[in-house]
Amino acid sequence: MAHRQLEKSNMSPLPPQALIVSHGQPSEPAPAEAALKGLASKVTAHLPGWDVQSATLAAEGRLEEALDTLSHGALIYPMFMAKGWFVTSALPKRLGQAPVTVVDPLGVDPALPDLAAQTLETAAQDAGWSLGQTTVLLAAHGSGRSRKPAQMAQGFADAIAARLKVADIRVGFVEEAPFVDQAALGCDAKSICMPLFACPGFHTTQDVPEALVKAEFPGLLLPVLGEAPGVPQLIADRLKDHRSLSDPR
Repeated sequence: MAHRQLEKSNMSPLPPQALIVSHGQPSEPAPAEAALKGLASKVTAHLPGWDVQSATLAAEGRLEEALDTLSHGALIYPMFMAKGWFVTSALPKRLGQAPVTVVDPLGVDPALPDLAAQTLETAAQDAGWSLGQTTVLLAAHGSGRSRKPAQMAQGFADAIAARLKVADIRVGFVEEAPFVDQAALGCDAKSICMPLFACPGFHTTQDVPEALVKAEFPGLLLPVLGEAPGVPQLIADRLKDHRSLSDPR
């Protein structure tokens, strides 16, 4: 695989480069590709002079196409919520020997709980509820083969509880017990469901809403956390941090 290299000449240095990577939707890759491209554009707005691209693993050949445009030391930003199988196995396998640096995924960013807490607090205020009256339901992916996604979600719930004094905070999963519909049972009208997903997809457009209907959940359903307004700035800050560490100039 050929990668652009800076030749020993009078050429100007290449701009800092980053590639945001998500899973995507195998059955219909185009919408997820377009959404991720939109996110990359928003991140670029916070990183003047950077070249920020995007690629989903589900779009055939798209990741490899993007890698061919990256120079040595480019940053790969995984748009995932946990250091699970996709981040630790599937993505490195697809990257092969590309001379790039993979940073931590969105879900483990230490600034994300603050952003999530702010999003929940704003939603409660907009609804006219006090936090002490509000129940928070975190709808997460879970996994039948790894404990990491569930551990991440529970740790996130603990982080939210430490930041917001809500009436109750619950966690439900799409792929393991307690399932979302089980966790949603008994929630009253002053409840907010936040999907702990980096990107929208079938789970968040079908599975989570259907589970809430099944449980007769009467509260609010927010967009996925990865679409919260502060996420592009958060990603930009993390990329700048990694750039500074690798190139202290």
